[in-house]
Amino acid sequence: MKIQISSEAAAWYKKELSLNTGDFVRFYVRYGGYSPVQKGFSLGISSDEPNDIGAKTTEDGITFYVEEKDLWYFDEHDLVVTYHVKYDEPVLDYKKS
Repeated sequence: MKIQISSEAAAWYKKELSLNTGDFVRFYVRYGGYSPVQKGFSLGISSDEPNDIGAKTTEDGITFYVEEKDLWYFDEHDLVVTYHVKYDEPVLDYKKS
């Protein structure tokens, strides 16, 4: 499982979460919501320090990661995060690995 994040999406997270270089953004599994890969679950975000990183990438000085215990959620898909200009928000997409 890989994480790809556009520079525009990284900048959005940095601004919205008041992040500094060296900070972390965790994508974690939560019950409820919508997901094209796991019915009844969706992704949440937090700025937690990592415990057991399963996948990560760094963009604009911020490390974006998923913990090992949440990798099941992706069901052999990569997480691709882009930015939607019109709605001023990140877009999460899943691409088969």
